[in-house]
Amino acid sequence: MSATPPVPVRRLLVVGAGIMGSGVAAQAALAGWTVDLYDVQPAFLDRGMAALRRDLEALRQRGGVSAEERDRAEGRVHPALSLDRAREVSVVLEAAPERLELKRGIFKELDRRAGPETLLASNTSSLSITALASATSRPDQVVGIHFFNPVLRMKLVELIPGVRTGPGTLQRARAFAEELGKTVTVSQDAPGFVTSRAMAVLVNEAIWMLHDGVATREDIDQAHKLGFHHPMGPLELADLVGLDTLLSVLERLYTGFRDPKYRACPLLVNLVEAGRLGRKSGQGFYVYGAPGPSPPAAGGPTS
Repeated sequence: MSATPPVPVRRLLVVGAGIMGSGVAAQAALAGWTVDLYDVQPAFLDRGMAALRRDLEALRQRGGVSAEERDRAEGRVHPALSLDRAREVSVVLEAAPERLELKRGIFKELDRRAGPETLLASNTSSLSITALASATSRPDQVVGIHFFNPVLRMKLVELIPGVRTGPGTLQRARAFAEELGKTVTVSQDAPGFVTSRAMAVLVNEAIWMLHDGVATREDIDQAHKLGFHHPMGPLELADLVGLDTLLSVLERLYTGFRDPKYRACPLLVNLVEAGRLGRKSGQGFYVYGAPGPSPPAAGGPTS
């Protein structure tokens, strides 16, 4: 009589407690997963857990969950200042800032610490999965699982296999995303994949229109929302994603394709150099916490 196969461990390690990491942690906890949310400093973890609680409470207020479901989900998330749990989880999702060498260093460490069957995934919005996987001894177990902001409201997950990602790894990534209630698309490992590549061109063109005086920021955003049924305008979206993130995506696209359509508008460059990065800095194309337009809570790709 053959042995019963072991039940997969429904435990996730999220590396990075920023806006995306905390959002994925909340989504997985709602689906019944136990989640370890890791970051390098207690202050980062405190901010991440506070964001997670706000997201869950906002979902309750929208009628998406009951108070009991909210509390159970929060109770499944455990803040962590070490990667000791990496050997005990079935999936690790890296959600660190979009810097290649930083992420490669994380994957090198995860390769050393994670169990032999652990799925290693990155939430990168534009970096090469193949380049990240090459930092490990198991590139066949590395895949991109790109969530969207805000995670609890955006249905899409973009899967990106690297050159050496195994078919079983891609299947496991799909099963994981679908268990979290997401709709999956698959992109090849090209700069920007599908979504960031399209988003960057759309938003950059809107910034060029503002730079050239074609229309005001309000009219550019209103035209996109009402003309194309977008939930938010491109300048509002840029502020949500982060102008520094948008600029880095455009720079990677330009480097990868050498196509002038990816050349970042000088206005975007100047805002980033001035520290006006969007919502996270309090000012971007719009000012936050002051009288004036306040973009709605619907978003697009970020990391």
